Amino acid sequence: MSKRATIWTFIITSVAVFMVSLDNLVVTTALPVIKHDLGASLSGLEWTVNAYTLTFAVLLLTGAALGDRFGRKRMFLVGLTIFTLGSAAAAVAPSIGALIAARALQGVGGAIVTPLTLTILSAAVPPARRGLALGIWSGTAGLAVALGPVIGGAIVDGFSWQFIFWVNVPIGLALLPFAYMRLTETRGTNRSLDLPGLALVSSGLFGIVWGLVRGNAHGWTSLGVLPPMVVGAVLVAGFVAWELRAKEPMVPMRFFRRRSFAAANLTSVFMSFGMFGSIFLLAQFFQIVQGYTPLQAGLRTLPWTAMPMLVAPIAGILSDRIGSRPLLIAGMALMAGALGWLAAISSPTVPYANLVPAFVMAGVGMSLYFAPVANLVLSSVHRDEEGKASGINNTVREVGGVFGIAVLASVFAAAGSYLTPVSFVSGLTAALWVGAAAVGVATFAAIAIPPKQDVVDSVSYLPGERGESDARVAGGRPTGARPGEPVLVPVRVEDERNEAIG
Repeated sequence: MSKRATIWTFIITSVAVFMVSLDNLVVTTALPVIKHDLGASLSGLEWTVNAYTLTFAVLLLTGAALGDRFGRKRMFLVGLTIFTLGSAAAAVAPSIGALIAARALQGVGGAIVTPLTLTILSAAVPPARRGLALGIWSGTAGLAVALGPVIGGAIVDGFSWQFIFWVNVPIGLALLPFAYMRLTETRGTNRSLDLPGLALVSSGLFGIVWGLVRGNAHGWTSLGVLPPMVVGAVLVAGFVAWELRAKEPMVPMRFFRRRSFAAANLTSVFMSFGMFGSIFLLAQFFQIVQGYTPLQAGLRTLPWTAMPMLVAPIAGILSDRIGSRPLLIAGMALMAGALGWLAAISSPTVPYANLVPAFVMAGVGMSLYFAPVANLVLSSVHRDEEGKASGINNTVREVGGVFGIAVLASVFAAAGSYLTPVSFVSGLTAALWVGAAAVGVATFAAIAIPPKQDVVDSVSYLPGERGESDARVAGGRPTGARPGEPVLVPVRVEDERNEAIG
């Protein structure tokens, strides 16, 4: 691919991931206003966030699979169109129910766009420069995270909360023709669609989250809470069983036999659990307890949320030189310590200056996560499996965020309420301690990552060892191989010594 084409690919994918990432947090500073204007309850506010993240999470792998089958450029355009339409629908939503439905549509579009941005970009960049490219890509996503609360607050203060969704529409409409003209069409080697797997995992996760969101309000043993959670857990277990037997699984369970891949995803789920759940409540703390406007609240989160756009590119470069493991360990330890610090000092009258060091600490920790974990995940699989591996990691991270918001909101509701500043802080403090514990688990997961990652030209596999779909076999063995003959398959794998340790 020419240098000019690579630059265009980088610009288009970066703008797209910026727009989609923006919607993870842009709504947080508008939640108190939405609560007032639409008469939303705590569960309604949770679903305003989770309707996006849940559909986004469960459809990420489908988005990657659709790109492999029908063309990544084509499905990128489809996803971008759906996201833009969902944004317009959210902007004109007359009720909290309509807003939740529109947010779910946004999630569908975002789930198609996000994994394809990484796959399209990865194909356009030489492997030697992947860390730098992923660092800049992560910094772009970090910029969206940083500006999300600020943009949301500024728009709510200057216009109305509806315009936080209208802002996506001109960006999407402007990006579509450039993507059509400048992106190169590619397809993956695995073009199957695992519809039974999609049905099992999406239904299962929905049932669990539905119960978690409604638990405090309706009682944890009520018919509307416990049965959906139990059925959801059974369906998720059924999904794992199905994926182990499926010929063309959407989640190849053999990926998790690699300690690097399994530990990276365990780190992702607990990091996201603690981070998103905490930000969901902290964004409301500044407005509900300390009386700031949405814009003032958004600006006060910048010491945390602005760090990724400054540190993430550096972390991407360092991950190429020293590996992902030390960066992830340091990042998770910093974030866990920061959340514990915030839990210890939070009060209705805590001076903002006292919060800033903990916010910076959390932001630096978060910055040391994004590029290194993406580099680690992609280097754990064969190049033609990167789209699926990226989709799995994004799914795991988003599912962690969904559960984090649901669980920490439940902890908040059990220990506090919106009634008074004191009761709000009581709930916030309890939730932050749970978030800190979750990121602490992420720290130990990062420690479990093998201390060295090697890139090799080939690895020997016996016929059928990688699975029929991955080795592209005919009649039970790789095409062109003689019976009993080992097959050399180009792949990046972790050092065999680390495999033995694991």
